[in-house]
Amino acid sequence: MDFMPKSKLSRILYIGLLSIAGVLFLLLIIGTIIGVVRSSGSKPLFRLGKPAGTPAETASPDDDIREFSGLGRLRIPLSNSSTLVLLITFPYPAHDTAFTEELAAKTVEFRSLAADYFSALPADKIANLDEDAAKKEILARYNAILRLGQIRTIYFSGMNVID
Repeated sequence: MDFMPKSKLSRILYIGLLSIAGVLFLLLIIGTIIGVVRSSGSKPLFRLGKPAGTPAETASPDDDIREFSGLGRLRIPLSNSSTLVLLITFPYPAHDTAFTEELAAKTVEFRSLAADYFSALPADKIANLDEDAAKKEILARYNAILRLGQIRTIYFSGMNVID
């Protein structure tokens, strides 16, 4: 019973594959012995990748605050036939996936609430808009339709009235 192949190339491949299998088997045995001998509380022998910082250095999930800008740029027709262009954003906790999904699901309603508020204002009020009052009113309307969390503050940017 001779298992050695007859051709020279086949013999080289056979010996190479047999050597690789032997090395892998030897590494498996050595790893098993080290795993049995080491105590369960010992540190790893080596790490792959960047070492993690100390717990004080790593940010907690509560610190991950992102800016929701899913409403996009709103173009709201006003009562005097001009158009208000506005971008509304607000911070939200990224770790709260249920609230994040609710925000994404309510995007159309948020756009509609903002459009209803601004389009109902008289033309002279838009020119001298009290931004803080508008933010409070829109924030109250947004929070009234939310069930899984609350928005604490909103931001207006790029507010322009186009005639």
